[in-house]
Order: sequence, then C-alpha cells, then structure tokens
Amino acid sequence: MTRTDAPATTAEESSVVAKLSTLDRFLAVWILIAMAVGLGLGRAVPGLNDTLAKVEVGGISLPIAIGLLIMMYPVLAKVRYDRLDAVTGDRRLMASSLVINWVVGPAVMFALAWIFLPDLPEYRTGLIIVGLARCIAMVIIWNDLACGDREAAAVLVALNSVFQVLAFGLLGWFYLDLLPGWLGLGDGEHLDISMGKIAVNVVIFLGVPLLAGFLTRRVGEKKLGRERYESGFLPKIGPWALYGLLFTIVILFALQGRTITSQPLDVARIALPLLVYFAVMWAGTFLLGKAIGLAYDRTATLAFTAAGNNFELAIAVAIATFGVSSGQALSGVVGPLIEVPVLIGLVYVSLAWRKKFAPSALTTEGTEGRDR
Repeated sequence: MTRTDAPATTAEESSVVAKLSTLDRFLAVWILIAMAVGLGLGRAVPGLNDTLAKVEVGGISLPIAIGLLIMMYPVLAKVRYDRLDAVTGDRRLMASSLVINWVVGPAVMFALAWIFLPDLPEYRTGLIIVGLARCIAMVIIWNDLACGDREAAAVLVALNSVFQVLAFGLLGWFYLDLLPGWLGLGDGEHLDISMGKIAVNVVIFLGVPLLAGFLTRRVGEKKLGRERYESGFLPKIGPWALYGLLFTIVILFALQGRTITSQPLDVARIALPLLVYFAVMWAGTFLLGKAIGLAYDRTATLAFTAAGNNFELAIAVAIATFGVSSGQALSGVVGPLIEVPVLIGLVYVSLAWRKKFAPSALTTEGTEGRDR
C-alpha cells in the first residue's frame, strides 16, 4: 500500500488494490481463518492449551513472544529513526496521547465494566485490567496497515511503555481498590504485580524488536544506502510482519480455545462492553485528531494507540493475581478475541475516512511517499 500526499481517485485506488499481494488483499480473511484454526486446535487437541501455556520464560508465553517479535521487527526496521524529533516536537500529538491513554482510556473501561457487568465482579475486574494495559505491540501492525505515521507509532508506544511501568500498579490500585470504595460500589481488589514484571514485559515485547529494528536500519543504510535499503531490503522482510501476526493469533486462540468455546454466553457478556470500548476510543480519538488539526497519518496513529491494549500483560496479571481458571483471566482472553477482528475492521474504516482529510493534511512527510 502506497502513501501519497493527495487523495487518490477511484481509479488510483483500484490500481493500488490490484498491486497488493494476495496476503495483503485478503488480510481480513486470513485473520479470521487464523482465529478459527486457533480455536479449533484448542478445542480439538486435548491438552494443547496446557502444553502451550507451560512453554514460558519468567511468566511470559514463549510462543506468543516469538510471534510478536516476528510481527514487530519488520515494521520497526522501516521506521526512519532520524525523524523521531519531528514527532516528539508535536505537542498536540504527545499531550493528546498521554491524556487519552492514561486518563480517558482506563476511565472509559472502568465505566463500561460497571455498566455492563454490575452482577459479574470477576469479569468486571478483568475488563478493568485490560483497560489499564495500554498497547505497546500489536498496535504497530494496525497503524502500518492503516498507513499511519511509523515514527509517531514508535514514539507513542515507547511513551506508553514508560508509563506502563510507572503507572500500571498505581492505576490498578486506584480503579480496583480506591475508586469503588469512594463510589460505594463495594470492596475493592488488589493486584499482585510488581514494576519489575511489567518492565520485563515491556522489554520483551517492545525493547527487543525496537533495538533490532533500529540496528537493522543503521547497519542497512550504512552498507546499502537509504534508497537501496528501502527499495530492496525492506520489501523482502515486509511480509514477515503479517506472518508473525497470523502465527500469534493462532497460538493465542489455541491457548484459550476450549475455554472460549465452552462458555459462549459468558464470552458474549464480556464482548459487549469491549465492542463499545474499541468503537468509542477509536472513533473519539480519530475525531479529536482531525479536530486539533493533525495530519491523517498521525491521526490514525493516535486513534489506534488509544484503542489497542496490551493483552499479554492483562492476561499475565489476571492469571498471576486471580488464577488461570478465574473469570478475570477469561476477560483478558476475550480481549484479543474481540480486538483483533474489530481493529482490522477499523483499519478499513480509517482508510475510507482518509478521503475526508484535506490534501495538505494527508501526510506529515511532505511530497515523499512511502510503501508499507
């Protein structure tokens, strides 16, 4: 998919679509198939979920970690790190991201959890934990598919990672312990998670692929030059991002296939507030970005970083605190079950809304296009 600095005509759009690889053109289909395969494997193969769950290091699922690293590396190798200062200097973007992710997002999930699940405290707590875990991994893929600003995405997920280490435990105490008491909603919960464990999660799922991408860009440009690096090397590793995404989805759904398929009504109850959450967070943030004058690519980046969540951290915290068979853990598992198809759908919505931006607001890259 090519990024341009002017709205594409219908003929141009058709030409671009025709040039997409089969993997890109039918991505939504492959994702649905990956979800179905994962659920089927988890349901049909006895003990598969237990076997996969045991393959972990320091409480982190090794298969999921491998999938996420493969998924993120090619995208982070595409980032032009010499342009990051242009992102950090955008005060509207930085301030909006901090407020939406660490003030609005957790508050919205807290409200929706209590509105939709007042009689199911375990599921409600699990949803609140999902809302506290801001996305630092898979959002990289959604942003790239929507032709968002790669440099902005790298900066915002790095910012989220810092705040995740510093603020996750504090926000958990506020929303699960303190606020329910203030509002007369009953006794609170206590999260058993250390800053060290959160830091390890951040290093594995963001630090490693970010360092690999940065070093690849530096060494690649030094040996090949920027033009050959971007036109020759990047297209070769590009498809691996989607291979990693599909692998991660299969593993994730295989891990919880039996749990999800054996409790369909509970899954539906948890899914409803999640659907509302993703829609409200993404659409509200997208409209905010347009209202404050951000270009399309940074508006898309802001919206997807606001709507996505760190499902791996949410599931790990829920299991460590409440147990693998708890309702809180099930809520964490249902999170990506809903997030994956919804956000891939919002990628298409984002690209359609791109036409509503003025030509001068379509990209922050001037007249230079970039290929995904």
